Amino acid sequence: MKGNMEERAVKLAQYIIENGATVRAAAVKFGISKSTVHKDLSERLPNFNKPLYLQAKAVLEENKAQRHIRGGIATRKKYKGN
Repeated sequence: MKGNMEERAVKLAQYIIENGATVRAAAVKFGISKSTVHKDLSERLPNFNKPLYLQAKAVLEENKAQRHIRGGIATRKKYKGN
């Protein structure tokens, strides 16, 4: 999804807000790198759509707070074979 970076940043933010998605999930969905997702959301989006940025940031902060739990679940699944 190349092209207009502002449009891409808005679509990424909307996707993350609507689905509670992680940066990794958004990167896979849009076929771009995690670095691009971070740059779009943290540097580009606040310059032209601050309210949308704040909503997306809240979801990302929540995901960040829960990542240690997700990691533990993934490790348990890996070693239990489920």
